[in-house]
Amino acid sequence: MEHSFLDDYSEGAHPQILAALAGTNLVQQTAYGDDAYSQEARKLLRQHMGTVNPDVWFVASGTLANILLISSALRSHEAVIAPASGHIVVRETGAIEATGHKIITVPPVEGKLTPNAIIKALETNAHFPHMAKPRLVYISNATEVGTLYTKAELKAISTLCRERGLLLLLDGARLGAALSADKNDLTLKDIAELTDMFWIGGTKVGALLGEAIIISNPELREDFAFHVKQRGALLAKGRILGLQFRELFREGLYFDLARHANAMAARLSDGLSKAGNKFVAETETNQLFPILPNELIAQLKERFDFYVWEPYDANSSITRLVTSWATSAEQVDAFIAEVNKST
Repeated sequence: MEHSFLDDYSEGAHPQILAALAGTNLVQQTAYGDDAYSQEARKLLRQHMGTVNPDVWFVASGTLANILLISSALRSHEAVIAPASGHIVVRETGAIEATGHKIITVPPVEGKLTPNAIIKALETNAHFPHMAKPRLVYISNATEVGTLYTKAELKAISTLCRERGLLLLLDGARLGAALSADKNDLTLKDIAELTDMFWIGGTKVGALLGEAIIISNPELREDFAFHVKQRGALLAKGRILGLQFRELFREGLYFDLARHANAMAARLSDGLSKAGNKFVAETETNQLFPILPNELIAQLKERFDFYVWEPYDANSSITRLVTSWATSAEQVDAFIAEVNKST
């Protein structure tokens, strides 16, 4: 294959991160995330969040972050409200259900939850004690279809959650892409203030691996360390995760890499649009969902790798293309040139 547009983590890590890992390799540090690098990374992240001053934990994967946050926050009879397209619903092998918690799914609007959908879920899951009690709302930004929550939309959900006694969790696997998007009007400070907990994805923004859990709600911080240890998430060499986030946030590398991925997606989207192709959702971040003829898909597959998401009609399918921090303009242009051969 000439290039993969399957995901934004096919490459290893940004050279600056590799250099930092190599340069500090023989420096002895305290274990289990109490090292100087992790402490500095926590300080840098907290600087983005104003007066919230959250707890910050580094874990190896997004699925692990979701498991830790949801299972530690809920009692056994409590449930999660999530969009039917949400990652915990369709891409985590029932990890949340395996912890004993029901997921109540609702239809998304362009990948997003709405206050009305949450209200309906509350109304149709209120036959207590015969039904699991909705207690936590799960959203992601960017969504599974690459769309963004505006500050007004997030504030409306946050207000409803606080009025109804619900916790709000934001999955930030692609939060870098969301915060760096042209149409974005949210900041990390806004998210820290409007949610009870969220996490910042590093895996998809140039890190070897790693996500940063942010817990704003003081009531959820007690004993969280025990949950991290019990779930196998407390790495002895926690320095590896902390050092990467220090590099990502020390001078804005995180946002620079996310902006690049978005720019390559916009370039790719523009080329596909000019070739006459339509999309199932507007390209707002680094994920594209173009509708392509099946014959063209077969032609493109000879040189490029990408997901065929689902059939659209008898002659075409919805595809997913993802650009990364390392995607080059030349790779994008080669894909567009192949598309144009068939027009």
